[in-house]
Amino acid sequence: MNFTLGTRLEGKLGRTGTIHTPHGDIRTPAFIPVGTKATVKAVTPEEVAEVGAQAVLANAYHLYLQPGSDVVDEAGGLGAFMNWPGPTFTDSGGFQVMSLGSGFKKVLSEEFSGKTLADDAVADGKERLANVDDDGVWFRSHLNGDLHRFTPEISMRIQHELGADIIFAFDELTTLMNSRGYQEEALERTRLWAERCLVAHKDLTRERADKPYQQLFGVIQGAQYEDLRRKAARDLGAMEVDGQRFDGFGIGGALEKENLATIVGWVSEELPEDRARHMLGISEPDDFFACIENGADTFDCVNPSRVARNAAIYSPDGRFNITRAEFKRDFSPLVDGCECYTCTHYSKAYIHHLFKAKEILSSTLATIHNEHFTVKLVDSIRASIEDGTYWEFKDQVLGRFYATK
Repeated sequence: MNFTLGTRLEGKLGRTGTIHTPHGDIRTPAFIPVGTKATVKAVTPEEVAEVGAQAVLANAYHLYLQPGSDVVDEAGGLGAFMNWPGPTFTDSGGFQVMSLGSGFKKVLSEEFSGKTLADDAVADGKERLANVDDDGVWFRSHLNGDLHRFTPEISMRIQHELGADIIFAFDELTTLMNSRGYQEEALERTRLWAERCLVAHKDLTRERADKPYQQLFGVIQGAQYEDLRRKAARDLGAMEVDGQRFDGFGIGGALEKENLATIVGWVSEELPEDRARHMLGISEPDDFFACIENGADTFDCVNPSRVARNAAIYSPDGRFNITRAEFKRDFSPLVDGCECYTCTHYSKAYIHHLFKAKEILSSTLATIHNEHFTVKLVDSIRASIEDGTYWEFKDQVLGRFYATK
């Protein structure tokens, strides 16, 4: 068993559990920090462990381009390469191929809601760098413009070489701009790619029998459409090719924030209970609660580290910008009572100074705090499910975090 169920959230689809991997267990719900290029930006793996992270996620697209998945394989896999002893995830690269390929950095963003553009739309002033066909995707590197090919089989080989404990099937990412007709076409293409991923995964597992087993998660797409989301979940949940099935599932694709809970619920109702569900690209407090109540087990997102580098600090009372003038002579920690390394050693005034002086240490200290805040929040949600205080804890956290200032 790769996943063990724990405590159920009464009356809802939420649950606790444990994902079992060769490099350790992951107690769920859990937040997984993103180390895109085999590093969580600005911090060491030891600091990532100190904030309480149970696993890290890296990106197959970026590591394929630089330094090359063969280099990571030769190093002993992702964990050995980056000196991370715990569990690791890699995503398939599909998100980056399509989002960078169309010039849209935030393809899931609300700015696309309600817009109807051509299915092959490209951002203003950009040249299309990716083109999808039924076999795979041609794309140009965002680094040097070189032409590359991703297919389900190539993505599987890259991820096997990267050696993560949990890997994802290659899927076609769509956006809220795409028409219903194209969503249907892409969903069928993703289903067929999922079958090919299962075949390739089984072959590579046999070929690399000396390596630890890697769990393969299928990715559920379908945008805002209930019938498409449910169909995708049923198809991938039941999919088995030559005895190989998906070990878990990723929930991704285009969606609006206000529909997040509903979509996760549709998917969770259709997926088998005995396998883990990973929510791709989510990290805001209200979204954690919405997704966990509706059956999501793990999460990843670059946001805690990304906003930290821009001086945005998470606190129980919401986010604030540490560069504000009021913090110049504030010698208290970022958050009173926070046990992270940053808060137990440094003041707001010092971190304010680092950002104003454009010192690299500013990003390190802010990232440590934001990752600690996010990891601990999800850990606390898990604990509240286990001890029966979930609803009270939710009201307390969200009431404070989103209180009108």
